Amino acid sequence: MKQLTFSVLALSLFSMLDISFAQKLQLNDLGYFETRGLNVLVFSNEYNGYFFDEKHAGIELIQCGVRTATNGAVRLRSTPEQWDAVPAVVDRMVDRKKKSIEVTLGYKEYDFYPKVVVTAENQEVWIAVYLDKPLPERLIGHAGFNLEFLPTEYSHEIYLMDHSPHIFPLYPAGPIVTKPDSLKISQYANHSTFDGKGRQVYVDPLPMATGSTLILAPADSQRRVEIRSTQGKLMFYDGRNIAENGWLVVRSLIPENKTGNVVEWHLIASSPKNWIRKPVIEFSQVGYHPKQEKRAVIELDKNDAPLKTASLYRVTPQGNFERVFTAPVETWGTWMRYNDVTFDFSSVQDSGVYFIKYGNEKSNVFPIASHVYNNVWHQTLDVWFPVQMDHMYVRDAYRVWHGVPFLDDARQAPPNEEHFDGYSMGKSTGTRYKPGEHIPGLNVGGWFDAGDFDIDEPSQCRTISNFAAAWEAFKPQLDETYISERERYVDIHDPDGKPDILQQIEHGILQQLGQQKAFGRAIAGINEAHLYEYVQVGDAADITDNKIYTPRLKPYQVEGDSSGTPDDRWAFTSNEPWINDLSIGALASASRALKGFNDSLSAECLAVAEQSWDRQHKDTIVNNSRVPFFAQQFPKIAAALQLYISSKNIHYADTFTTLIWQALDRFPDMNIQTAVLAIPYFGKEYKDRLKPYVETFKKKNDELLKNNPYGVPIGTRQWGGSQEVVGWAVTNYYLHEAFPNIIGSEYAIRGIAYLFGCHPYSNISFVSGVGVHSKESFYGGNRADLSFIAGGVVPGILILKPDFPENQEDWPFLWGENESVINICSEYIFLANAVKHLLKEEVN
Repeated sequence: MKQLTFSVLALSLFSMLDISFAQKLQLNDLGYFETRGLNVLVFSNEYNGYFFDEKHAGIELIQCGVRTATNGAVRLRSTPEQWDAVPAVVDRMVDRKKKSIEVTLGYKEYDFYPKVVVTAENQEVWIAVYLDKPLPERLIGHAGFNLEFLPTEYSHEIYLMDHSPHIFPLYPAGPIVTKPDSLKISQYANHSTFDGKGRQVYVDPLPMATGSTLILAPADSQRRVEIRSTQGKLMFYDGRNIAENGWLVVRSLIPENKTGNVVEWHLIASSPKNWIRKPVIEFSQVGYHPKQEKRAVIELDKNDAPLKTASLYRVTPQGNFERVFTAPVETWGTWMRYNDVTFDFSSVQDSGVYFIKYGNEKSNVFPIASHVYNNVWHQTLDVWFPVQMDHMYVRDAYRVWHGVPFLDDARQAPPNEEHFDGYSMGKSTGTRYKPGEHIPGLNVGGWFDAGDFDIDEPSQCRTISNFAAAWEAFKPQLDETYISERERYVDIHDPDGKPDILQQIEHGILQQLGQQKAFGRAIAGINEAHLYEYVQVGDAADITDNKIYTPRLKPYQVEGDSSGTPDDRWAFTSNEPWINDLSIGALASASRALKGFNDSLSAECLAVAEQSWDRQHKDTIVNNSRVPFFAQQFPKIAAALQLYISSKNIHYADTFTTLIWQALDRFPDMNIQTAVLAIPYFGKEYKDRLKPYVETFKKKNDELLKNNPYGVPIGTRQWGGSQEVVGWAVTNYYLHEAFPNIIGSEYAIRGIAYLFGCHPYSNISFVSGVGVHSKESFYGGNRADLSFIAGGVVPGILILKPDFPENQEDWPFLWGENESVINICSEYIFLANAVKHLLKEEVN
């Protein structure tokens, strides 16, 4: 009686909702299934062997413009973590007659090659798994078909398992069990994300519910999904029980001793009838300077008919709305899956508060004022960067961001080490230290690279160089932070009478000098020794015990500053000359910035840079770098220029002029910024020779507005493109300053407007805390709180193949979209100051 009553109520509820189950899925020309408001992608995106499970591969659902499900694949764990085994795509076939997509997956290590077939019939998707031979014995009880759902899209919702209602957990609450390590399928390179404290166990979640039919969000027309299994049980898990970045996982185990069709699901995902995505008005959340180009992009569903005009309204001090400007929108065309029109309101120059209205949609308010760019970089320098400072205690008013971490840095990484996060070691350490030996002098300076807590040397060097360039160009005097290297203490919002940017340069340089003194060169970086340390979030000071590992002591035994726990970070010391060139360039540029602020450190920077250059170019170095040789030349050219500017030694000038023209001929875009920086030191003839390269760059700039409506270079790799946009904008600033009659100021300004909200998918600012609406949930050390650190610049838009631009706003764990990295944040500080300078020029 209870079941009948619920079913009747459920049918009544569904009949009142505008849910469409009758729209037929079609297999489109791009190779995925679609209907109005629903897309089903089938391995349009594959797993990445670099970062493994990035949560954008396999079978994926896009409902009403939001990707709600991913990782539909045969997996070897109930709730796979990032570093668990991922399948390779052996073959993918699209059969348009049968309306099916067939994918053969491969786990080569286990000689396991399941086939997944996805077929659309009317509004339903059939997912079937086939085996040519029985499941390998090692995978019995482990291999199953999984589909993962985004937790934040199902917060405050209900799910039904065989008619039984359950509330989605807002926070993971079990059930979970421990199992012996012998049962675990190995993670990447036999690393482990779980620290059992010597117990030889790992944790594994149990299902929240099991049954044959699962319905997610039954009352939500934009999120409802029904899955019915015709073979075996459905099990529903909360992956957040073992990893904060886990998703909600639906799973069916593959039975043992069976071939042919071993798993079969029928899936129906709903969407409102005749759904059309609302227009997205994309504009700068920071606002606009009166004299700059003001151009909004309006992103439209492909089923939406564009309107003829858009309007700008002014908000009066009394709260009234006055329409001050109306103009026809210009049709740009189709970019990715959306149609775009543009609205140019550059002629409006009066200061005030405004919003844009397009049909029934209106933007949030934003300012037009001459001061809008004055402070946009302050939080990046005075909040985000202090939080990233390694080897320091960081406080902010009542809050402690982290204690002093990694005082036990660092031990020599062993040879032949296949590590995580891109770190590895070759056959030799390349140093005088034995594997595992403590290396003194590395527990100073540097920054956490990004949302994790490693010291990535290329990023460190680029950050120092960006800071030094900003100081030389603009002399920013901002002082909001107390920094004491002697006390290892940082207090945010506590001025100490010193320019913060110079103190950041000083902090970064201490790590560079530590490496140069220990090894005579820079190294690849310093990273956690164990994967279970690397994945930790929160206070970095708790990752290690801050005691130097001493083998004679027992695990967890402490004796003074020594410990028997081998938790110290590892120094990855393979000799990569291009990395050392980056360090040399950073030291040389910092020597000029620090002059007059810390003269002894300034002199040491230049002396060490020259000594390192001499060693590197005198010795015969076995170069085993995985970086292509041509790319290794870029840092060498830049280092030679910085050494020449700082030392005036003609030897460095000769090296620069020998290499720069070859580099410009082969890779002009990658080298033109370095080339233009040399103009003041090489005279008119040099500048005249550079001019044709600048003219070619200008032509490429103008082509960008034909490639996308934003007029900036949007990257399509597996990392959002903000870094490319910022770098391009900075290059345009330098070119404008040197060749104002060729390169206008609009390109650099267009680049920063993209960051601030004039970009695809949404209109939030990609700089957290900057702008009316900005990124409020990002991939930082506090990501487990679904929060942000003010001033962080996120990668932004990730292009999922074949045509879906995405930036998840409330799920920070997609690092390719939401992780702030030190080199882009430091370059953003330069760009913000550059744009402020350009607009001051415009007024004058």
